[in-house]
Amino acid sequence: MGKVTIGFSMSLDGFIAGPHDEVDRVFKWYFSGDTTHEVASGGQVFKMNEEGADRIQEGGQAAGVLVTARRTFDLAHAWGGKHPMNVPVVVVTHNVPQEWVKAGSPFTFVTDGVESAIAKAKQIAGDKTVVIGAPSVVKQCLKAGLLDEIHIDLVPVLLFDGIPLFDHLGIDPVDLKIIEVSANPGIIHITYAVVK
Repeated sequence: MGKVTIGFSMSLDGFIAGPHDEVDRVFKWYFSGDTTHEVASGGQVFKMNEEGADRIQEGGQAAGVLVTARRTFDLAHAWGGKHPMNVPVVVVTHNVPQEWVKAGSPFTFVTDGVESAIAKAKQIAGDKTVVIGAPSVVKQCLKAGLLDEIHIDLVPVLLFDGIPLFDHLGIDPVDLKIIEVSANPGIIHITYAVVK
């Protein structure tokens, strides 16, 4: 089975979006380089530095499934029926949106908790990576000891308010081991292993 990982662009003070879910500042680095990268679904093109483009491509190729929360699913309007990573999506929810329960849908809805969602995601992903794509699911995975790796694209901005990635988890400290760090103008890439 593949590992369970996260990857988020984050402000220096720990926010992955502004107070109204705006991501323009934390995603600015996606559009401020000289290397073109088309997302897997073919629906969008980023213009970032070469290393960033390589990292996005490698992460996308390693991904077997994305696990997200219903709130993220709704905010993204179900990505128009196809996530930009072009992988199956497992949605953790209390209420299944029936309009997406149909043959050929890339979405699987899990109503009995994050542990079940990760188990289903691992089944779908096989040897590929399970990517967590919502802060609420990240927190639940940390609490349950399900997370293997954390990748942060640290953006040089202080938002002072917004959607935090890590806050008030109510658990013992989690030790991390730095696996890789690289810096470019406008972004620092940091990958950590979760020490278990």
